[in-house]
Amino acid sequence: MATGISDAEFSSADGVAEWRVLFWGAKTLYETGDFATGAKFVAAIAEVAETLGHAPLVDLRPDTVTVQVITPGVGLSDRDLELARSISRVADRLGLKPDPSAVQHVQLAFDAEDRPAVMEFWRAALGYVAVGDEDLIEPNLIGPPAWFQDKKFVPPRNRIHMDVSVPHDQAQARIDAILAAGGRVLGDRYAPAWVSLIDPEGNVVDICTWQGRD
Repeated sequence: MATGISDAEFSSADGVAEWRVLFWGAKTLYETGDFATGAKFVAAIAEVAETLGHAPLVDLRPDTVTVQVITPGVGLSDRDLELARSISRVADRLGLKPDPSAVQHVQLAFDAEDRPAVMEFWRAALGYVAVGDEDLIEPNLIGPPAWFQDKKFVPPRNRIHMDVSVPHDQAQARIDAILAAGGRVLGDRYAPAWVSLIDPEGNVVDICTWQGRD
């Protein structure tokens, strides 16, 4: 049985330096150079997962493999930590270079005064399934999830915004890039958990990290 661990516990653990904690678990990316090498790596990951009885989410592309660990219903767990360490060892054995700066997690965030009604509408529209009373997910965990919060409409921000969960060591660079692209800071009192930025037409993005949440 999996035992939940905090984001800080995972992030500071030995053997997972190339992983980054985001929303919905921890991720890393490996540069494989070609599809065949990536497929070989995925096959090796499958063997590890079979041995441990715990599988990651894997995205195989022509020259990269992205891996995510999470325990449904728990979040990050001791089993994810063991799995991440094992995957890192496999990658090292195959000579694959990690690039954790390249990972992120994007979700849609809705401000709703009647959360159940709004959530039901978007469940039907997206074909998603509910997880608890605040989240919708794509059944195969491929599309971005949607999160609904009880919040009144307060201009200038719109009712729908984007949450972008980035590696904690990449957050400031992402914020700087947004500011350089014409955005401005809407609020930063919850930093480093998140900083809200707004575009010239009132669309908001929250740049989020795991820090400041535990």
